Amino acid sequence: MQFGYTIVYVPDVAASLAFFSQAFGLATRFLHPSGSYGELETGATTLAFADHALGHANFSGGHVAASESAQPLGVEIALVSSDVAQAYASALAAGATALAAPTTKPWGQVVAYVRCPDGTLVELCSPVAGA
Repeated sequence: MQFGYTIVYVPDVAASLAFFSQAFGLATRFLHPSGSYGELETGATTLAFADHALGHANFSGGHVAASESAQPLGVEIALVSSDVAQAYASALAAGATALAAPTTKPWGQVVAYVRCPDGTLVELCSPVAGA
């Protein structure tokens, strides 16, 4: 088994791709002509977005929309950066909501949390020492 990709269901795929580009410098790899699905350049594992309509088509019982939830969902996307404070400031400047400012954890890793305009919870973190 190998981890293949993560798909986040969002209200507007193009807007999410644009936010991740502006906030985190991740380029769009692909946007389907319908606008219902898109991917970012994230390395070996793909981070993708699909619109809620596609999610509803995939799951007959529907799904919880992070964009409609008052609290972040219990899942996060972690982006590793050598400068977490700069990444945090960039995310806020692009429209993210601050959840936790950069702080150094007892194991030495710097971690911050933001919530994207589409509701996605993102951890910004330095590399884990020894990893």
